[in-house]
Amino acid sequence: MELQQRINAFVQLGQFLSQFSRTEITQKEGVPYNDLFFEGFQHQIKLAGQHNGWFTKENVLFAIEGWAELLSEKNLSEWLAAYESAGVYAEHGRSTKAYTPKTIAIIMAGNIPLVGFHDFLSALITGHSVIVKQSSNDKHLLPFLAKYLEYVAPEYKGMITFTEEKLEAYDAVIATGSDNTARYFDYYFGKKPNIIRKNRNSVAVLTGNETPEQLEALSEDIFRYYGLGCRNVSKLYVPENYNFDAFFSAIYAWKDIINQAKYANNYDYNKAVYLMSLFEMLENGFLMLKEDASFGSPIATLFYEKYSSLESLYNTLQEHADAIQCVVGEGLDIPTVSFGETQKPTLHDYADGVDTIAFLLRK
Repeated sequence: MELQQRINAFVQLGQFLSQFSRTEITQKEGVPYNDLFFEGFQHQIKLAGQHNGWFTKENVLFAIEGWAELLSEKNLSEWLAAYESAGVYAEHGRSTKAYTPKTIAIIMAGNIPLVGFHDFLSALITGHSVIVKQSSNDKHLLPFLAKYLEYVAPEYKGMITFTEEKLEAYDAVIATGSDNTARYFDYYFGKKPNIIRKNRNSVAVLTGNETPEQLEALSEDIFRYYGLGCRNVSKLYVPENYNFDAFFSAIYAWKDIINQAKYANNYDYNKAVYLMSLFEMLENGFLMLKEDASFGSPIATLFYEKYSSLESLYNTLQEHADAIQCVVGEGLDIPTVSFGETQKPTLHDYADGVDTIAFLLRK
């Protein structure tokens, strides 16, 4: 199957996904195989939420909306064009660096809906086969979409395998997990070409000059997916003597998050721990702010740390680059993500900054 055929298959998958949004779920004319898959996917969305209380319909549909937008002819072609000299277009005779298709084992996390889709897409669109081992927390959506992909591109049949057993007969590995699981991944897969991802968190840098609109957008980076994603902001860097009143006012739009039982349970538990430990904190009834040097804050908690100058902060961020996924901010002299955009990555935004396509195109 040539590259353009693979692109076309994912474009059709994107068209299928475009029928499912937070505003409405509506069957569109001209989408292939809707009679077989439309109602079934609605059922899978429901099952995903029943199996995992964090996967609310709102958050599942938010993730689907993102992929529906990314899987366009323009986005996919522009993404892959950067790799033409590396061999992605080898089948057209435009490269002397043709790579051999391989079997890629992909071990996925399950913290947010479809979190492993980028790895799945990257491997298949570069012509490889995949063996996917999903997290038990996110096992309903992707196999269904893979089946749809096999219908629009029958060549994919036999190239996509899902397993709960021990991984065997693979050439390379992409594994995502925690710092603890990364040690096991390195032990089991270290002899194969691999990408092994560990814990990362995202931070936001505030200067005190942010507009109410920017701070409200920041709340999306904090609360989307209940803060469970590595691109969620879990820590703020603020100037000394920073006044949090404007911040608390701006995030009030997310006050109803406390009505989600699992979130509320975490809020109550962590608040009790902080009070019994005599930790100082600020809170507004649905979010706690605690001064802490760590990056990974518990659910319903946001850590913060003060800085004396932006120059010293830049050095701190550089020292801890391996622990940081995104830095959110505006007008800084370092690469940043705009407020409200962390959960809208492009195809070029690779987890941990490791170029997955370049890895997959190696001979």
